Amino acid sequence: MGTFDTIISRNFPCVHPQLAVVIRLRFDLWEFGNHNFRIETRDLEGEMTMETISGNVEVRGVGNASAVSHLVFSVTNLRIKNPGLVNFVLYIDDKEISSIPLYIRKN
Repeated sequence: MGTFDTIISRNFPCVHPQLAVVIRLRFDLWEFGNHNFRIETRDLEGEMTMETISGNVEVRGVGNASAVSHLVFSVTNLRIKNPGLVNFVLYIDDKEISSIPLYIRKN
């Protein structure tokens, strides 16, 4: 996930106007079917930094032993209270699958 991992701001709190979250998921044959997902963001204090993104993904095979699904979201006006990090956490069927930090630095 991600092509950059740091946002730099002179002032806090700040608002990052827009970013995209792009996730590529690979499912094995026995995982084909409907899955719930959600993406949560938390800062170092454990507070949510944006509203949870959630939905369903239908995984279907095309004759292979695995299948790929893509989740793409646009996040606008991400509010950031302090320097530190925002951790994006991906859950599939209520199980934490992966996370990635977005570092927040003061210029």
